[in-house]
Amino acid sequence: MQERPASSRVGVRNRVPAADTPAAQRDGQHRGRVRRAAPAGLAARAPELRQRIVIEGVRPEVDEGRFPARCIVGENVTVEADIYADGHTAIAANLLHRQAGAGRWTVVPMQPLGNDRWRAAFTVKQLTQHEYTIEAWLDPFATWRDDLARRLEAGQDVAAALLIGAELIGEAARRAPEGRAAALRRAAARLAGKGRRSALVKAAQGRRLATLMREYAPQAGRAPRHRRVLQVAVDVPKAAFSTWYEMCPRAVWSGAGLAPSADPPEVGHATLRDCERRLPYIAEMGFDVLYLPPVHPIGRTHRKGKNDAIKARRGDPGSPWAIGSEEGGHKSIHPELGTMADFQRLVARAQAFGIDIALDIALQTSPDHPYVKEHPQWFRRRPDGAVQYAENPPKKYQDTYPLDFETDDWQALWQEMKSIFTFWVQQGVRIFRVDNPHTKPFRFWEWLIAEVKRECPDVILLAEAFTRPKIMYHLAKLGFTQSYTYFAWRNTKQELTEYFTELTQTPVRDFFRPSVWPNTPDILTDYVQHGGRPALAARLVLAATLSSSYGLYGPAFELGQRKPREPGSEEYSNSEKYEIKHWDIGRADSLREIIARVNRARRDNPALQSNRSLRFHHIDNDHLIAYSKQTEDAGNVVITIVNLDTSHRQSGWLGLPVEDWGLAPDEDYQVHDLLSDARYTWRGGRNYVELDPQVVPAHIFRLRRRRASLAGWEFD
Repeated sequence: MQERPASSRVGVRNRVPAADTPAAQRDGQHRGRVRRAAPAGLAARAPELRQRIVIEGVRPEVDEGRFPARCIVGENVTVEADIYADGHTAIAANLLHRQAGAGRWTVVPMQPLGNDRWRAAFTVKQLTQHEYTIEAWLDPFATWRDDLARRLEAGQDVAAALLIGAELIGEAARRAPEGRAAALRRAAARLAGKGRRSALVKAAQGRRLATLMREYAPQAGRAPRHRRVLQVAVDVPKAAFSTWYEMCPRAVWSGAGLAPSADPPEVGHATLRDCERRLPYIAEMGFDVLYLPPVHPIGRTHRKGKNDAIKARRGDPGSPWAIGSEEGGHKSIHPELGTMADFQRLVARAQAFGIDIALDIALQTSPDHPYVKEHPQWFRRRPDGAVQYAENPPKKYQDTYPLDFETDDWQALWQEMKSIFTFWVQQGVRIFRVDNPHTKPFRFWEWLIAEVKRECPDVILLAEAFTRPKIMYHLAKLGFTQSYTYFAWRNTKQELTEYFTELTQTPVRDFFRPSVWPNTPDILTDYVQHGGRPALAARLVLAATLSSSYGLYGPAFELGQRKPREPGSEEYSNSEKYEIKHWDIGRADSLREIIARVNRARRDNPALQSNRSLRFHHIDNDHLIAYSKQTEDAGNVVITIVNLDTSHRQSGWLGLPVEDWGLAPDEDYQVHDLLSDARYTWRGGRNYVELDPQVVPAHIFRLRRRRASLAGWEFD
């Protein structure tokens, strides 16, 4: 039925003044009523008020479009929305996308998922910001086709319905360019003419006709759109899949040999050239990012001693995070490490091994930093005139000064902080681990990251912000590429399941990329302290398979260092934050072999290189956790089972959704353990597993399907 405006008749109490002109007033009186004038603004809002389509629940849409979603080059961006209208008229919808600032949109038809949910996707092919929105319209032709199908099913006469379809097609023909208009006119004439009913119906339901009608329907080109144009920030692939190894460069001492079996009486200060000699070791374990704590000169005033002692002894090297001395500040290399040329050489040599150097950026200074003398206004002072050193009660950092981002000279300070990043970019660094970003203003980071990314879009920034969840998430929205997580303190099956479901299956995943670390120089958890080698191996597998980006602090991790400074502390005893340590990386009990196998599994299986498919599975033992990841086509499926009990053998029955992976409920398939190289034949979705933590506390199974071969049946 054709829709008409509501009746203009009104009751006496609701009567409105007649139109302004005397003629109109006379005309209204002559007809026996007063003509109703349009309410003020109604005509101006007519396009808005006459829209019947609702577009809502768009995902990804971060904070109603305030911040961009995130993706990597080559990734599909899947967009979903709730789209509906009043009545029963069919709806059509398009996803529109383009590079930010481009003139023309690329159009992708959206497909209904059911319950008024729609979906489409586009692939980002350039390392530049993209944008997208949604348009939708009432689709008379699709409505007509549905109506025609129902009439045919009911056995009704469809002669009149075919004529209505011909009219709709003719209207579309008037909108189409000549070549396609001719095809539409032929289709309209065929429906309006005479012929066998079956042939006419087949022509009406053809796919080619539906495509043309969608493109040139009466509302196409002026369909209502979502109220926002949304943004996608695009990063390099390593932003989503990376494997980090943290190493203190001054501890890579070589002496007479790379790894003597006992600590020498005096351990020398290593150099960047020594770091080069450690690259094969790191590459063999499968790491592609080498993260170095600050490499700058270290202050002497209030220098910390061994185990964070307030007073340093003679020869104590101090904390690398107490940045700055008479030798320079954030843009200088510690003289004992070498020169800037040595650093550039290390960057180049690492790249030859497929490793990127990640540099620590800590926006703080020692009392001896040149900034303190050159820009005293950048530091907050106590009532006695002394500069306020850093504190996080009860912790005190007497060897560092925090910068005052609220200073009246804030613009000069911000520009100088930006110049630190751009300086190291010029030295070949593209990855930065940012120390304590949650202690600096949000707006500063939003500005700085945008500025740095505009000049160097392939930069990756990891936020080291162990703080409240909303602050961690907000920093990610502001532009941090990756973020540390609470993984280190999530130990039980329930804790791990709930936390990683939040990170990977809720809107958090649209902007927050987790970087998972079992240990850091500041984090030695109770689980690792008391769980020994089985705990280290279990946390390794969990980190590497739950998250597509993870890291280890070594060699402390692979050599099993787990003695705390004192009971109840998460600080390492004799931490290399305050002394130069010597590591015997050739020890027979090193975890380097299992680390290499785990990282090889990550490299060889695309399923482990993303977080979006993570799915937890039922296993009837709370000491065992099971989950899987898969590629979009389920061509690569990896199932991980970990024994969280570091002392006892545990077993259980595992349930898997084999039908979702294209397997029949009673079909045989093989699971290949990428840690032990063992292979097991399983059938269906319920199978038995058993893990002894003293042997290997985990399985990383790659699913292999049966296929026919010349020798009979075998697994791919």
